[in-house]
Amino acid sequence: MPSFDLIGVGSPIMDLLARVTDDFLARNVAGEKGGMVLVDATEMQRILGLLEGEPAYATGGSSANATYNATRLGLRTTFLGKLGNDELARVYRHRFQTIGVDTSRFKTGSVPNARCLALVTPDAQRTLRTDLGAAMTLAPQEITAADFRDCRHAHIEGYLVFNRALAEAVLSAARAAGCTTSIDLSSFEIVHDARAWIFAQLHKGIDVVFANEDEIRALFEDQTSDFPTLARRLASYGVLAAVKVGRDGAWIAQGNDLHRIEPVAVANVIDTNGAGDSWAAGFLFGYLRGWPLPACGAVASLLGAETVMHLGPIIPQTHWELLLPRALGLGPRANAAR
Repeated sequence: MPSFDLIGVGSPIMDLLARVTDDFLARNVAGEKGGMVLVDATEMQRILGLLEGEPAYATGGSSANATYNATRLGLRTTFLGKLGNDELARVYRHRFQTIGVDTSRFKTGSVPNARCLALVTPDAQRTLRTDLGAAMTLAPQEITAADFRDCRHAHIEGYLVFNRALAEAVLSAARAAGCTTSIDLSSFEIVHDARAWIFAQLHKGIDVVFANEDEIRALFEDQTSDFPTLARRLASYGVLAAVKVGRDGAWIAQGNDLHRIEPVAVANVIDTNGAGDSWAAGFLFGYLRGWPLPACGAVASLLGAETVMHLGPIIPQTHWELLLPRALGLGPRANAAR
């Protein structure tokens, strides 16, 4: 039996969280609202210098967020990514150790840790600017099948695809180690840039693909079809397709099966940052426990909804006392006992 249910693979980024106005974005930040753009340390410092106050801090990174929350749900987890040589990296590792993530597969670079500035507007939309720091120095030759030893499933963030050789090395090593795999497409910018590569990987074999509305439309260059149709189209590549449509819930397609996942209503949305990662965590928890797909989707929706009620991608520890039994209660055994 594998030692770990899940290995997350991606950039261990410390999130910097700041509330801004739409006017601030328009005047000071180039690019589309709601997207993610890579920046260097100089540009990061320029934007930080324009903020009215100090940003809040939280561990981040798409796959890291998913791994963090999957651990809290009860999966045995580890993580593969490259930390920096600074205090942010030390804090990052410590926070993962504290909740029970195995940190022995972190690698350490010779430059500062990665940072992602999440600029949150009053509509709760987040616009991301990321300085990858040490995470960007993770090289394909550092990745081997040994990194995935004793792991059942590897979850990979789409942001790795900015470095095609690295993403290829990760998927190849995970497959060689016998892992099943999932990928979160992460950003419509990534999909626009890497459509051919993504389709090549689907043909090689990926088990689960997560996409939101913008990402699935970018993947198929289709702005008119409805989301059930797009989910089925993605599933036709032999994957389990999980298409998240925000406050309208999600669609899950596998083979000939299609499931509508109802959303969990939220009265006061604070910040959408990390909601998709939490959704993936909930889904993978159920999926790796062998739950029916509707139950996997229900847990996913619950975690995603909880995340948007807080600033940043991490659900506060104080909320897990009530959240965990609600999540576990959505499983097949709990439903059968009712």
